[in-house]
Amino acid sequence: MHLADVVPFIFLLLLVGCSARPLYPLPSRRNDKSKQPIQTFRPFNIAHRGSNGEIPEETAAAYRRAIEEGADFIETDILASKDGVLICFHDVTLDDTTDIAEHKELASRKRTYEVQGVNVTGYFVVDITLQELKSLRVKQRYPFRDQQYNGKFSIITFEEFISIALDAPRVVGIYPEMKNPVFINQRVKWSDGKRFEDKFVETLEKYGYKGSYLSKQWLKQPAFIQSFAPTSLVYVSNQTDLPKIFLIDDVTMPTQDTNQSYWEITSDSYLDFIKDYVVGIGPWKDTVIPVANNYLQTPTDLVARAHARDLQVHPYTYRNENQFLHFNFSEDPYNEYDYWINKVGVDGLFTDFTGSLHNFQEWTSPLSPDDEDASKLLKKIALMISEFSKT
Repeated sequence: MHLADVVPFIFLLLLVGCSARPLYPLPSRRNDKSKQPIQTFRPFNIAHRGSNGEIPEETAAAYRRAIEEGADFIETDILASKDGVLICFHDVTLDDTTDIAEHKELASRKRTYEVQGVNVTGYFVVDITLQELKSLRVKQRYPFRDQQYNGKFSIITFEEFISIALDAPRVVGIYPEMKNPVFINQRVKWSDGKRFEDKFVETLEKYGYKGSYLSKQWLKQPAFIQSFAPTSLVYVSNQTDLPKIFLIDDVTMPTQDTNQSYWEITSDSYLDFIKDYVVGIGPWKDTVIPVANNYLQTPTDLVARAHARDLQVHPYTYRNENQFLHFNFSEDPYNEYDYWINKVGVDGLFTDFTGSLHNFQEWTSPLSPDDEDASKLLKKIALMISEFSKT
């Protein structure tokens, strides 16, 4: 056998021996003359509200930090201001993560509204104009996280969020959620008669986001649209072919629009229905695997049933602190990542700590796109060929 004949064979054996995953083109090895494309050879690293374990959530700084740390997608929640501007913010009220209590000029705006069947009192985003929202400063949600950035960053708009992704030095996807669409449509009215979902899709189209999953257009500007409201996902499916993810809460919770329990929504019949509109589901972790006394119990078959219908599964939310880690993982977030990626087989993870997930995947991926790893791989191949030629 000639050396030229055995080289491809040796290379194939090396690849198979290194990885049980399907072989995909590595991002840094594709023919892209401008930006490094988004990776598709391993589960997506989804920066939940940015790198909010380090920097206050939904801020420009949190999103830029997530990009620096290796996020594939930056995730955001979209609400609307009193004057109809789409902004990045999670809660319908501003009380917990801004300094609005210090703004006496807005003291009269406190209200009580029904939100998803519950009376909520506070300062609502829908009662504050964009100019007023910009005067507020954001703070860290959890007291046990770094507080040094409190008061340094403002609320950003959906368009500003998009600009951060498009300005990244590599292709970074966006993962916006249509947040509380029922409540927003009740409280915010646009002069052209359009609804929240219309404005949401119009913004995406304005910046060139289009195309079905893994299409040429999508790979250029990747985006997933997510929502807990199935009617909103069905509605926007007639406006854009961008891939959609149906978010799933605790199985005892009702949906905000159809008043179905998530128990019903995780049934085979409902998955058969929704798969015509979405490419995947985003379940709360404890919906996938029940927890008792902070220990994971026997996993459900939700992931298997979703995969059987060609639906991706992107659970939320992975957090590094001990109070969020189940005892099964010995207070080690890397053990948790390993379990969900390699045992459960999820296709993406929403994490507050983008850097730790990226590091785990880089350290454990046998074919990491890192140049140093690639160099080591080539040297190993050369050594094998050299030894073979001597025999």
